[in-house]
Amino acid sequence: MGTIWQPMLIDGQGPKYQSVVNSIRQGIGAGDLKPGDKLPPVRDLAWKLSITPGTVARAYTILTDEGTLTAEVGRGTFVAPPRNTQVSDAPIEIDVISHTAEADGDQHNVSLFSPHLPCVGQDKVIRQLMAQVAQDPPSGVMHYPSRTSARAAREAVVHWLKGTPLGPLREKDVVLSHGGQNGIMLIFQSILEGRRPTVLIEELAYPGFRRAAELLRADVVPVAMDEDGVIPEALDAAARAHDAQVFCTSPEVHNPTGGFTPVARREEIAKIARKHDFQIVEDDCYRMGVNRAPSYRMLAPGRGWYVSSIAKTITPSLRFGFAIAPEGKSSILRRTAEHSFFGLATPLTDLCAGLLTHPQIDALTEQTRKAFNTYVQSAVNVLGAYDLVWRPDVPFLWLRLPMGWRAGAFCQAAEAEGIQIRTAEEFVCRDARAPHAVRMAVNAGVSLKSFEAAMMRLRDLLDSPPEQLSV
Repeated sequence: MGTIWQPMLIDGQGPKYQSVVNSIRQGIGAGDLKPGDKLPPVRDLAWKLSITPGTVARAYTILTDEGTLTAEVGRGTFVAPPRNTQVSDAPIEIDVISHTAEADGDQHNVSLFSPHLPCVGQDKVIRQLMAQVAQDPPSGVMHYPSRTSARAAREAVVHWLKGTPLGPLREKDVVLSHGGQNGIMLIFQSILEGRRPTVLIEELAYPGFRRAAELLRADVVPVAMDEDGVIPEALDAAARAHDAQVFCTSPEVHNPTGGFTPVARREEIAKIARKHDFQIVEDDCYRMGVNRAPSYRMLAPGRGWYVSSIAKTITPSLRFGFAIAPEGKSSILRRTAEHSFFGLATPLTDLCAGLLTHPQIDALTEQTRKAFNTYVQSAVNVLGAYDLVWRPDVPFLWLRLPMGWRAGAFCQAAEAEGIQIRTAEEFVCRDARAPHAVRMAVNAGVSLKSFEAAMMRLRDLLDSPPEQLSV
């Protein structure tokens, strides 16, 4: 059956294929297109609208995937018959109740293993975007991920990173990953060579560096550090002794100590990297505020790799991260990701493209930072008399234990009080000596009252170290 429908693009700020989708939907809604009517061939409609055939084909695919149109091989594309009345075309209902920290009520058991973000409204935005993607997925739901389908998400990452001193950055330089840890693994797979490559890390470092290196059968060598990060002389000696290929660091927010590497120290490290020809992997996942110094991608052109995610600023549940190679090496990193898993699921990239460019997202992340700061200040008020390292924009604290406490014993005593914390041993290599210190992540998923009560119980433990004498 034919049709006398006259196509016309509906004006809008979105892509042209979306205008074609909207035009066809309007034609069906107005009765100009009826069930069984045949749509013009792709090339004919493209010529009438002065757009590319690929744009029309994408619009037809979206409408076919959702059941508005049907495609019959050799015959063409038709308006689909009305759906079964039991299937609703209405928008998905959204539960907009936000699970705030206070909504969880008071709790005795409090885990301080990993930061728990407060709900400040980002949950509502995510649910709304999920509904929009489910109702009208820009990338469809019947195709493998591709560079084209993920382009909007990469552009959103560039927008999200605005102001970050990374040097020249284009959307094609961004490689999407399943969280920051996966980003580290992709970088290692891209640059490590030989049977037993060597990876250098700070003597206290994020365990994910070590785990990723071990999975790739690389040797991990810890390097001495001070309050500013790795000591340049120690790094120089280690690189020379082990013919290292990579040095891993978290210069903006050191994990677990919460320290910061100033620009002068970074410049020394970049100079050593050039001298010994090794790469630098920078993990920026914990930064919540603005950068305080240039990234290694800017300071060490050609050898600075960058990885981050939205886990500590928006939500860890989506497992959305990104890795960025030095200029000129993006194709290597992109090929590693594509050969590993083709790409992130298209509904996820559609969702995150909208999330990172949402008009409320900057305000929500600022509210998250302020909420974390409230909990940090509470911990400082209770534990400030002890050797505590903290920053208002960092969701964990580093506590050096007083005489009489060993880290393992303190963590066991804390767990008996319903509090789970991480010992310094978890952040050093297996045979390295760990300081008697613990890392306490901020759990904003419990009420502030519960968090403060946990801090009080920790202070009681610190005030009363064990006095047992072994014989």
